[in-house]
Amino acid sequence: MVMVMAAMEKGIIMTRIEARRLGLAFGLTGALLYLGCVLVMTVMGKAQTIIFFNSLLHGIDVAPIIRMNVPFLETGMGLVQTFIISWLVGASIASIYNLGLKTNSSSTEEED
Repeated sequence: MVMVMAAMEKGIIMTRIEARRLGLAFGLTGALLYLGCVLVMTVMGKAQTIIFFNSLLHGIDVAPIIRMNVPFLETGMGLVQTFIISWLVGASIASIYNLGLKTNSSSTEEED
């Protein structure tokens, strides 16, 4: 917090976010969450898994859609797809943020 305040006093604005790095952070986080779900489903039985996800999703009943016997290949594909989607979300956030920096810096230059 002290570093942020010192930077603000010097007039330093936020720097660009590297889209690939933020994408990787989001992708790995999504993959870890996916693996956490796999672990919950592997360790707990069907009834406990349903209770866990129902409480996690604020009471939405997941019993009709939950499958406990998911093939290994399907689990692997889900992991890869989750990583890709999460990577795209992180990269998009960074790109949109960086576009805002360009807009702000160009409008600041016009005012000077």
